[in-house]
Amino acid sequence: MSAAVEKLPLSLVLIARNEAANLPRCLDSAAPLAGEIVVVINDCTDNTAALAKSYGAKVFEHAWLGHRDQKNIALGYATQPWVLCIDADEEVSPTLAASIHNFIRRNDPQYAGAYFARKVWFLGRWITHGDWYPDHSLRLIRRGKGKWAGSREHDKMELDGAAAKLVGDLHHYTCPSLREHLAKVGYFGDIFLKRQLERGAQWSSVNALFRAKWRFFRAYILRRGFLDGFPGLYIAFYTSFATFYRYALLFEHDMKDKMPSETQ
Repeated sequence: MSAAVEKLPLSLVLIARNEAANLPRCLDSAAPLAGEIVVVINDCTDNTAALAKSYGAKVFEHAWLGHRDQKNIALGYATQPWVLCIDADEEVSPTLAASIHNFIRRNDPQYAGAYFARKVWFLGRWITHGDWYPDHSLRLIRRGKGKWAGSREHDKMELDGAAAKLVGDLHHYTCPSLREHLAKVGYFGDIFLKRQLERGAQWSSVNALFRAKWRFFRAYILRRGFLDGFPGLYIAFYTSFATFYRYALLFEHDMKDKMPSETQ
């Protein structure tokens, strides 16, 4: 889509904290579509706010509430009939932009929203197989017909009505280094442990081994992750290890109160 295209009755909505490096790419791709841009920021120490305003965005400051609740705060500021929710490290591809434009112009009353594939740039290539693709995401909704649900950390859009499938990918520029990617293992492991303990789950070596092996087999073989070269192999191993690690946390939790017996 070119910058000269007629603006749609669309609010582009996102949340951001210190996203000055990503924001221009994101807004360059999506701002030409939108009649309104809404950016909710928190605790920024860079020029995220100034950058957003340079694109004509309405910028609101709000204390961090977790991804789900923060996104619902941002959603509440939208005023246009349609709302597109994306992240600052994402980019609307030209094909997807054209699909969104046509979909909103048709304004088919049978649809309350639309979903599309999300494609990740990782280790120097687009990932187009395995567990990471197509990763369909529901991000385009009629205002008032959707809200962010799920947990505070693993949010997902909940839609009141039917959703259409659009052609084109939402590009996701995820962790720029393996170090940053590996750091997620501990973060999401802690969340997993908390959820499991709330459910009363207990350590199971069968679960740990079977689920870890299954995640590798599914990602690398069934979903053809091997076609993504070394990045596909890394992703399959990473997913398998992260799964094993999460279940190992249950074992650690069970053992933490045990003290060594005194020996002579």
